[in-house]
Amino acid sequence: MASSESTMTADAVVVHRMRTKYHWPALQLNFWLLIMTIGSATILGIFSYFASVQQQLQVGTPWYFPYWITVSALALLFILMMLYLIAQRQLLPGIVVMGSFILFVLWMVGLIVISIQLWGPSGSVNGNCNLYVTGAASQGPSQATLAYLEQHSICQSWTAAWAFQLVGCVFLLWMMIMAYQVYAEDS
Repeated sequence: MASSESTMTADAVVVHRMRTKYHWPALQLNFWLLIMTIGSATILGIFSYFASVQQQLQVGTPWYFPYWITVSALALLFILMMLYLIAQRQLLPGIVVMGSFILFVLWMVGLIVISIQLWGPSGSVNGNCNLYVTGAASQGPSQATLAYLEQHSICQSWTAAWAFQLVGCVFLLWMMIMAYQVYAEDS
């Protein structure tokens, strides 16, 4: 944000521009960037893996797999944009609030969908995991054990993705509040 001051003399107009510097709390901002990068990259990896498994099984891919791939990629792009603006010393609270709000809405929609899939009323992922995977543990060097370990890994990936989505929603809300505080302190 730049403010300007102009003065007029008899034969010239002089314009002085002053930049407003916003003071971001470095520790909080770096912590936010780290957690959101880890969360976005983890979600991107999990749902990319899920999509490749669906393709390998030659079954349809649910719409929320590519949705989360896209949303987590957008979050990573937003983080990269923030890092660029930080390096240029031009990170404005308005940009952060706008980007965080858009991502918050996208993450909240995805969180609701994944929550319904994970703990829904019938045929939920968690119910199927408890029935077919946790209840049928296998040990020893066999194909059954490898199948159990893969299924158990998929069940844990669903839970991990949901947890990172929840943390991401909370952190995006936190970033909106922090950006507003930075704006309010410097106004």
